[in-house]
Order: sequence, then C-alpha cells, then structure tokens
Amino acid sequence: MKLYHHPLSGHAHRARLFLSLVDAPHELIEVDLKAGAHKTPAFLALNPFGQVPVLDDDGVIVSDSNAILVYVAKRLGRSDWLPEDPRGAAAVQRWLSVAAGELAYGPAAARLITVFGAKFSPEEVIGRAHTLLGRIEAHLDGRDWLAAERPTIADVAVYSYLARAPEGNVDLSGYPRVEAFLRRVEGLPGFVPFAETPAGLTAAA
Repeated sequence: MKLYHHPLSGHAHRARLFLSLVDAPHELIEVDLKAGAHKTPAFLALNPFGQVPVLDDDGVIVSDSNAILVYVAKRLGRSDWLPEDPRGAAAVQRWLSVAAGELAYGPAAARLITVFGAKFSPEEVIGRAHTLLGRIEAHLDGRDWLAAERPTIADVAVYSYLARAPEGNVDLSGYPRVEAFLRRVEGLPGFVPFAETPAGLTAAA
C-alpha cells in the first residue's frame, strides 16, 4: 500500500495511524502542499478533490481519510476495529460522521487558522470546538472508548485533531476524560504521533 500524505494534515495522520496500528506494510509518499503538488494533474488523477490522504492499494485508489479507515479494516478483515454487527457498525459510523462534521468545523478549523492561515472566525470555530469537547467529555463518562469496549476506527478518526486542538487555541485542560482518552490512544501498540507545531496555545507553552 502507498499512502499519499502530508505530515501536518490531521486527516492524513488518522490514515497513517491506523495503518500502523494494524501493522499494515505501507509506503509513505509526502505531497508538498505548499508547492501545490496536490493540484497537479498527476495527483488530481488520484483524487479529483485535490486533498490528502490518498491510499493506493495495488491500483485500488481510495481517497478521504474515513473511507481509508473503512477500506483498510475491511481489506484486512479487522472486525475488531470495525464491527460487522449492525449496532456496532452504526456506533462507529456515528463517530466517523462527527469526525467529518463537528470535529472538522470545530477543532480542525481552529487549527487551520493558526497553522495554515485559514480565514475562519476564531470565536466561532473555538466555540464549536468546546461544544464538541463537552459532548465527548460527557460521552466518555464510564467508558474508555467512543464506540465499543475496545478501540475502533471511531477513536482513530477523532484522535488527531483532538490531540492538536491546543494548536488552534482550544484549551483541553477542562476536559480530563478527553485527555485520558488521548493518552489511551497514544498507549496503543503501533501508535505513531502526529507532528506538533508551535502554534496557538502550544506556542505559548
């Protein structure tokens, strides 16, 4: 498998993280976003949306980070990470939707402002981030993982942007269950860290 990625992309990190957690042999190919490599005809032939990550599994092309998580879990028969039963699969999908929605428009967007210079309203996206963090904090009351009694791709999907939320000036100190959850993910065999940048609260630390 080849994974086209960028080290500062949380979407790319979640794909890289899962490949490592399931010990799937893969080659990392860095896409130079600053140089516009994601807008070249060659890359657009892989993903017309011009986004990382993209997975090339011997000619099977999968774009979108959450789709890659599902593909890899199915490809490798890892029902421990993606349950086959309707209730378990739905529980995971619920959090994949959160990762693509509230997480993307909250913590991830806040980080895009400080790391990439995105033109969002800081107050608006940081407010969304804290609303989401409050919900996750409440959800983790009495449980270790988001969708099951063991880690699933749901946990992988939300980890990266939660872990780097302080880079977008989103303070995690008021969410002890969320912070404990992040440490649990980081303790999994095969964990690979998401690159840190000195931005937001990280720069002030």
